[in-house]
Amino acid sequence: MNKNALLAAALSLGTVTVALAETAKSDWTITGNAGLYSDYRFRGFSQTGYKPAFQGGFDVVHASGFYAGNWNSNVESGLYRGASLEMDFYGGYKYALGPVTMDAGLLHYAYPSSKKDGNKGVKQTEIYLGAAYDIFTAKFSYGLTNFFGLGDGTSINTKGNYYLDLGVAKDLGQGWGVNGHYGYQYIKNGKDVGLSSDNVSDYRVGVTKDLSGWVAGASLVATSKKGYFTTASGKEAGKTSLVLSLSKAF
Repeated sequence: MNKNALLAAALSLGTVTVALAETAKSDWTITGNAGLYSDYRFRGFSQTGYKPAFQGGFDVVHASGFYAGNWNSNVESGLYRGASLEMDFYGGYKYALGPVTMDAGLLHYAYPSSKKDGNKGVKQTEIYLGAAYDIFTAKFSYGLTNFFGLGDGTSINTKGNYYLDLGVAKDLGQGWGVNGHYGYQYIKNGKDVGLSSDNVSDYRVGVTKDLSGWVAGASLVATSKKGYFTTASGKEAGKTSLVLSLSKAF
């Protein structure tokens, strides 16, 4: 085989190799997100004592529908046995069921510094099943552990807690969007660990605006029961208030 033929063969092989590599790479997608919020509200309740929160994470998604990710936020250390950071780790599988997108997975909430000074680390592990259709979403999460440490060190069991999350989001065009949310939290033996009842609801209505890739948001957040949870300083954690945000996905 002459030199030109060898060169052509090498170039051809290289092209095939690059094409295969690009095809393999296209099966995976890595995305990130970051945002600044005037308050971190989890299921309606402030996790930062009504102070700002910086949040961010990343997701790794395979074309087959499997995914894994991490999300993080600062929290009020007095709520979580000295921990000032929340780290969430999750993995799951999304698939189409007719016009509905289904989502099943596992989510673990961790508070790395909550084990210090002999404390048992605060954690929550949940399995979940979600569905999305058009502008509507629904998700059911079931707790496999005591609810964020409630009942730890006692004979009281709060495992089997669950949360129902119903949502709607509508694109209005020109970068504007509106959204709404209703959540219902059940905590097994909640009264036995000092809560006023075993259940509480939360609500949110909001508006968003795309600003050249950045998304500005404003949401009104409320809960159904006054004093259900408190901040580290003893203040009502679920009062109705406005949460402002600026976030970006990349």
